[in-house]
Formats: sequence, C-alpha cells, structure tokens
Amino acid sequence: MIDLRLLREDPDRVRASQRARGEDVALVDSLLSADERRRSSGVRFDELRSEQKSLGKLIPKATPDERAELLKKAEQLKTDVKTAEAEQNEADEETKRLLLQLGNLVHPDVPVGGEEDFVVLETHGTIRDFAAEGFEPKDHLELGEALGAIDVERGAKVSGSRFYYLTGVGALLELALVNAAIAQATEAGFTPMLTPALVRPRAMEGTGFLGQAAENVYHLEKDDYYLVGTSEVPLAAYHMDEILDADKLPMRYAGFSPCFRREAGTYGKDTRGIFRVHQFDKVEMFSYVAPEDAENEHRRLLEWEKQWLTGLELPFQVIDVASGDLGASASRKFDCEAWIPTQGKYRELTSASNCDGFQARRLSVRMRDGKKVQPLATLNGTLCAVPRTIVAILENHQLADGSVRVPELLRPYLGGREVLEPISK
Repeated sequence: MIDLRLLREDPDRVRASQRARGEDVALVDSLLSADERRRSSGVRFDELRSEQKSLGKLIPKATPDERAELLKKAEQLKTDVKTAEAEQNEADEETKRLLLQLGNLVHPDVPVGGEEDFVVLETHGTIRDFAAEGFEPKDHLELGEALGAIDVERGAKVSGSRFYYLTGVGALLELALVNAAIAQATEAGFTPMLTPALVRPRAMEGTGFLGQAAENVYHLEKDDYYLVGTSEVPLAAYHMDEILDADKLPMRYAGFSPCFRREAGTYGKDTRGIFRVHQFDKVEMFSYVAPEDAENEHRRLLEWEKQWLTGLELPFQVIDVASGDLGASASRKFDCEAWIPTQGKYRELTSASNCDGFQARRLSVRMRDGKKVQPLATLNGTLCAVPRTIVAILENHQLADGSVRVPELLRPYLGGREVLEPISK
C-alpha cells in the first residue's frame, strides 16, 4: 500500500497514477474522505477517553450530592466513548479496505498506455534467417514431441487443457535450466530457497495478488489457502512482521517453486504447446533493500536476467512496460522478451519489478537504521520460467533434421550433451 501521508500531501500525484493505470480515480477521493473520518473520530475518541479518566478521578473526592451528578455524567460518557470507538473502528476499516484497492504509484518514467504501449529499451542477439539456412522452422511442440520431451496429449487426459508432461530429455532440460539458474543466482549473492506453494490469505493479499490479479489465483476454500502463482509471494512474506537491520541489507533470495495460474481471460490464446499453462516451475529472484537503493537494485535484477538470456544464446529485447500493464504492486517493470521464430515476434520470458515500499507496508516488513524504523523496498525478477524458456530454446536452436543444439551454458548440466536428437533416430 502507499503511504497515507503522501496521499494527503499530494493527492493529485495519486490521481495521476490511477489515471495512468486506467483505474478508478474516484477511489482517491473516497480514500481521502475515509482517512479524514478516521482521524477526526480518533481525535474525538481520545478527547472523550481523557474526559472519562479525569471524571473518574473526581468521583472519589466528590460530596454525595456531587457524586450522583458525576456518576450520571460518567454513564453518558461511557456511552459516548463506545459510540466514538465504534465510529473510529468503522472509519479505520473503511480506510484500510480502500487503501488495499489502490495500486502502487507509477514511476514518472513509465510509458503511459496499455499492453501495446511499451517502449523498447534494448535489443540483443541476432534473429536467425531460417530461409537462408534452407528450412522452415518447426514450432516447439512438434520439436518437443519428436524429441520425446513434451507430452500435452496425456497432460490433457490426466488434468485437462494447458497441462503437460515433460518427459525424457524434456525433464532433463528443466533440471538443467533450474540448476544453471540457481548456480548463477548463488554466484551473484542470492540465497537459494525452496518455498511453500500454499500460503495464507495475508501473504497473498500482502503482495498485491488479491486485487486485479485475483481472477488468476487458485483458492482452496475448504482450507483457506492459496496456490502461489510465483515464489515472489512466499519470499515477500518470509520477513513479514519483522524489523531488519539496515546494515544487513540488501537481502537477496532465489526461490524455486511450482507456480499455478488460472489464466482467466486468455481462452483461445497461446493454447498450443506449453507457452501458456496452468502449472509450471520457476526460479525467481527477490530483494529486500533500503528505499534509496531500489532503483539501482531494479537495474541490477535486469542485468542478471540479461546475463541469463545471453548465456542461453537467445535473441531478446528489453521493454519498459506501460502503466496500464503493470501489476498492482509494481511502480515500474522491465520485461525481457525472447524471439519466438514460429510466432514471428518477441514474447515475455523474464520480468523485473520495483515495488518500492508497497508490499513492505502491507506485510509490515521494516528496517531499522539507528533509531529510525521505516518500511523498506522489495523487488522481484524472474530468472527462469521453465516452460517458456524451453519453448525459446527449442525453436531458436533447432537444426534442419529436427534435432536441437544445446547452449554451452547448459551442457555441463546435461552430461556434456551438445545436441538433443529426435527419438526416432
């Protein structure tokens, strides 16, 4: 959540942020009104409680005639205090409810607009000219089936559409990717983490996934647990309700976990193969830093993602995501999009988000610098979303005979194998 003091001091900035996101601007005025009621009712409650305490001291010293009048007044004060407390609690709850609906403040450098209004910041690698090489590229599913690596038919039989099996070299390729990603993150100073896939409501709400993103979250109603769509959630909640020493920052974690997404609203989109699925594994970077270090950390996360994709020898571009396509918790987000030959376009493989103090306030994660205690900043960055990375590797590194060249980065994790060959061979 944003800082209420900032809302009071500069409501126009918050209105502009809501407008840039394409969200309800009237929410800002509703929140200001609720906050004013909360503060005024709090003052009223404190005044009545003070008067009640003062009266309580007078009663033992009063004469019998005075005591009767004071007791009558005390009864009325008791009623007034209860009423004022109820009004304060109601206004406080209303303020919290509205505050949780408000997205993070959009960074001033973020391009304004919708999904297609991103700005390309960088382009890396060379797109292969398959026509010049004399063959038409196959898509990842055709390649994966020939390699004995992907089985979506049985995935659908067992679990329904958008589920799959990785088999044989497909399973080995996932393990190679995960091990290589964790190795890179560890070398960069991240602590490896295996995180829970089920979290309580506060963890999910605290990271900002029960607002606009709620439709894509799986909820186990009987137990009131949520299946995480990213290890960002348990990593953000790892230090929930804690105060961290400033001199121990930054704290960096690399979480590996299964991820579950309903993919609501995407029916008919990316239905072939394993590009958009309901369950997948992912390595996620997560950082806790001092607020003044957040923007530099954001750039560092992006550099680690670029290092990863360059190591996989994939052509990709870096985009500055437009305001209307940001998640509720991000003030700014950079995506790395890899070229997918059979789609003829770049598609998102990794992302890096700066959440400033938004998640930290909701989860009560603070830092102590001397005597000062304040919210810190959290950031997250996908290093390897496994299925999409496999898609990009198979399509970009395929050879004319249907085999696939293994990037040098992954060869030590695949027993030195240089080429994945169709099982028909």
